[in-house]
Amino acid sequence: MAAETLLICTACGTQFPNTDRNALKTCFICDDPRQYVPPSGQSFTTLAALQTSHKNDFHTTHSSPDNKAPALISITTSPKFAIGQRAILIPTPAGNILWDCLTLLDDATIARIRELGGLEGIVISHPHYCSTHVAWAAVFDCPVYLAAEDKAWLAQLSERQVFLDAVETMVLLSGPRLLIADTLMTTPAGLSNWAINALNEPRSRPPGTNSFSFMWSIPNMIPLPADEIVRMWSILKNYDFTSTHGAFMGQDIEHRDVKARVLESMQIQIRSMGYEGHPFLHTLW
Repeated sequence: MAAETLLICTACGTQFPNTDRNALKTCFICDDPRQYVPPSGQSFTTLAALQTSHKNDFHTTHSSPDNKAPALISITTSPKFAIGQRAILIPTPAGNILWDCLTLLDDATIARIRELGGLEGIVISHPHYCSTHVAWAAVFDCPVYLAAEDKAWLAQLSERQVFLDAVETMVLLSGPRLLIADTLMTTPAGLSNWAINALNEPRSRPPGTNSFSFMWSIPNMIPLPADEIVRMWSILKNYDFTSTHGAFMGQDIEHRDVKARVLESMQIQIRSMGYEGHPFLHTLW
């Protein structure tokens, strides 16, 4: 079956190996407690239909204060479709890597990415962003890397999928940049400009202000357990990074202290969930 005719969930953007609307009535991704079916109900579209109503935009994201690292390129779909996440193209000496994926794949997108050097691989952070990754991998003839534990959540299987067993947590470190999708959710306070006040006078961040939240389900506002947050820090503490890049446009934090702000945000959330005596609150940077 041609990828353009396969059904796509309009709520999460997942493509199914099915063209029969009478046979496919629900989306098992949206039925998971971490996601949702919109009030309008379950509905499906096709890639062919999206190609006539939507387009992908390419945005240069500078994330290296000294300009030594190549710029990241964020790709978004307009008008917004499904979850509305961005994919991020990462230039590396070995070729371009695409972090996460978008549902819309059209001729203009293919031509632009090929102009930029094509893709050596795609890395998917979690099943909500699998979208049409099988079609992307076929077009660019590249592997797709996924956590092995997520295999049960895939609507389509492909010989190009590579399942990683030794995954610590699904973020991606590229030089000084940490691509976080929504594993660490960038908060509005994390993007605030605390450097000056309304009179252009210098100031510092107010104490107790977070930069990230740690959620089991972002749309349904269910936080991660305290021990899972601690496990995340046990991994992240081993790596150095000076910027984070979230799932959506505008969620880039570039600051020499961003790693310390991750730890601080974890402690703020654990304390706010009622774990005043949790030993992690005494963890020092």
